[in-house]
Amino acid sequence: MSSVDRRAFLQSAIAGLGAATLWKLQPASAAPQSDAKNLKIATFKFDATPPIGHGCCGGWIKPIEVVDDPMEGLGFVLLGAGPPIVVCVVDWTGILNEAHVAWRKALAEAAGTTPDRVSVHCVHQHNAPMACIEAEKLVTKLGNLPHLLDLVFFEKCLAGACRAVAEAIQSPQPVTHIAHGEGKVEKVAGNRRIMGPDGKLIAMRGSASKDPQHHALPEGLIDPNLKTVAFYNGDRKLAACHYYACHPMSYYGDGRATADFCGLARRRRQVDEPGCLHLYFNGCGGNIAAGKYNDGSQEARLVLTQRIYDGIVLSEKNLAREAVTSLRWATQDVLPQTDPKYDVGRILAQIADKTQSVANRNRPAYTVSWIRRCEKKIPITLSALHINRTSLVHFPAESFIEYQLRAQQMAPDRFVACAAYGDGGPWYIPTAEAYPQGGYEVSVAWCGPGIDDVLTQGIRSVLVGPA
Repeated sequence: MSSVDRRAFLQSAIAGLGAATLWKLQPASAAPQSDAKNLKIATFKFDATPPIGHGCCGGWIKPIEVVDDPMEGLGFVLLGAGPPIVVCVVDWTGILNEAHVAWRKALAEAAGTTPDRVSVHCVHQHNAPMACIEAEKLVTKLGNLPHLLDLVFFEKCLAGACRAVAEAIQSPQPVTHIAHGEGKVEKVAGNRRIMGPDGKLIAMRGSASKDPQHHALPEGLIDPNLKTVAFYNGDRKLAACHYYACHPMSYYGDGRATADFCGLARRRRQVDEPGCLHLYFNGCGGNIAAGKYNDGSQEARLVLTQRIYDGIVLSEKNLAREAVTSLRWATQDVLPQTDPKYDVGRILAQIADKTQSVANRNRPAYTVSWIRRCEKKIPITLSALHINRTSLVHFPAESFIEYQLRAQQMAPDRFVACAAYGDGGPWYIPTAEAYPQGGYEVSVAWCGPGIDDVLTQGIRSVLVGPA
């Protein structure tokens, strides 16, 4: 595709998205299992660093003033087992709604496949962009709010991703073996929802805390293990995907763009093995953060980086290669309904109210974007990649850790690695039990408790098949 055609395609994807066939809610689907004899992998990387002045985390913390370290997008394309499969992860806060559809459409076109065979995730650093086209249009129309997303930068970054994919698939490498491993990460994650003896929420322990009580309380429900899945050509490791569930911020809101401790740990491992692309995926960490072990200091970032790095190395310590014999890609479209408590008229009035804080005006724009998306019946596509007895399962948004643990329990005979922060449209995805407990996460969950059944059954479908 020429650069002119590429630009026209991207502009079309962003502006109109003409994706009626993609938007139509589809039942569960699974490509026939392949023997994967001719499986190949093409790895790619591109720059995703926002320009100076770009808004961070939805536009209500300080915009970028300086770049401490680059933000990247990384991914791989699997070829030779049906239409190509694309998996991508970006050092951004989130990619939501129509923006996520645009990414999947563009990367699919670049790889010569269909959008249902593309999965795009964010690591969820906060000193980073949050991409939602509808929300940006809404605040831009008012003219008195900071931009949520620089659409020119968005297009440029996506074009760079497409170029990287198109170039990578020109020289793929054979995949003959796969391996998996896991290692416990020490003193990083803790459940941030602190419950009282009566089972009610009494406090939130965020990404950083100087409260000694927060440090003294137990970790609570977490997944302590970092999982790794690696692809090989013979004994040569080509790509390693690392999965761990925790909000990835040590400190933020200071206008300094950074991949933060998870990204820094991944990059350090990349230096160890320059011939293997290392990717980091945030698991279902919606209610998980580092506040038990992190006081928000610069020194703490170094400590957390080391602990994630140690977890990566440990997870790779006993990787045992096995020949690739089968591959299957499964998808399920879901469209959880908006919580009826949200009234568009009231929300739009709040956004227009100049007496409100920026956060109280910008954040509701994402609620409106989700509501309008539901009205258009644009589904979320869940997916899973099954290779031999290993399953890579792809979740949307800020899913709670319980969903990750459920997925592992659904398939006890498989090695299940979970990547969340895919389509960020719903924002937080609590469990049904969390809603009556209240708390921050529930207050910014655009769907009601019914999303629990929708997501659980959808994941069950892609992981073990329809009920």
